[in-house]
Amino acid sequence: MHSETKPLLSITSAHLLSGLFAFIYVGSIYTSKNTRLRFSKRKVNLPEGQARLKLQNERWRDDPDVIKARLLAVTSATLICCFIIFVVMKGFNRDDEIHNLTANAWLYLGFTWSNALPLLITPLLFSGPLYVRFLEKALPFQKDWDFEQDVVFRFLSIVGLRNYFVAPITEEIVFRGCVLTVYHLADASRMKMIFLSPLVFGAAHIHHAFETYHRYGRTAIAAKRAIISTIIQFAYTSIFGFYCCYLFLRSGSLLPPIAAHMFCNIMGVPQPSYEIGLMPNRKLSISAAYLFGIIGFVGMLKPWSYTDSSLYWQRS
Repeated sequence: MHSETKPLLSITSAHLLSGLFAFIYVGSIYTSKNTRLRFSKRKVNLPEGQARLKLQNERWRDDPDVIKARLLAVTSATLICCFIIFVVMKGFNRDDEIHNLTANAWLYLGFTWSNALPLLITPLLFSGPLYVRFLEKALPFQKDWDFEQDVVFRFLSIVGLRNYFVAPITEEIVFRGCVLTVYHLADASRMKMIFLSPLVFGAAHIHHAFETYHRYGRTAIAAKRAIISTIIQFAYTSIFGFYCCYLFLRSGSLLPPIAAHMFCNIMGVPQPSYEIGLMPNRKLSISAAYLFGIIGFVGMLKPWSYTDSSLYWQRS
């Protein structure tokens, strides 16, 4: 990956730009009173683990008008980040066509097609949860699957639009496409791009602590919960970011990480112990399905994720 010529960006510039992208994206939801949340300043003592009810004049993140304003904000922020990439790359244009980076900016950002195999890696990992849904007859077109409830209400509601479409797409464009482009221009190693850049993605979720603190009563217990939940969220979003960065670099396309992000949001966090507790007579088969998914994921991640056309992972 490394070239003998001087990198187009310094690694410090890449760090600063990636931080700028995170600031623009997260900051967009705080720039307007329509996007900002509003909470009562009253402390409420609640049983540990219990959130309080919403008050009349408050604005919470799942309020339809808040969601609509934030969808517009993050979409605008994403366009701004992409524009910055074009500006940065335009500054490095040279006379010869090979180094005309602006012409290739869309490719660097990952706006290209992917073959099918990288899209199948995440569903393979979720073989266990998918098998449980099969047993529950909750997969599409099974007995307990309902088009109105499981498709129209879930995916086409304003909450569904945020969770399963706008958030995954915009986050992957910014935190994979834009961030990895600048690190690539700085000639960062693949290891740094995979394991360093997702920390920006994890840090971009820290602001949720503010909401957690207020929703759980603004007490010392609420602060403790906010801190713990934020640390956990930072950890799993960073780990998920490692995976999405790998998919992006190997495939050269935003489609695999976007598909993975959407799929994980749909499936949620796997709960094998809980699922086995609901169906103890299926303990062996559920465990086998989970094991199959993990082994299959480990075995197929490398061969299935690679695409010959990737700008980021050229084989020597």
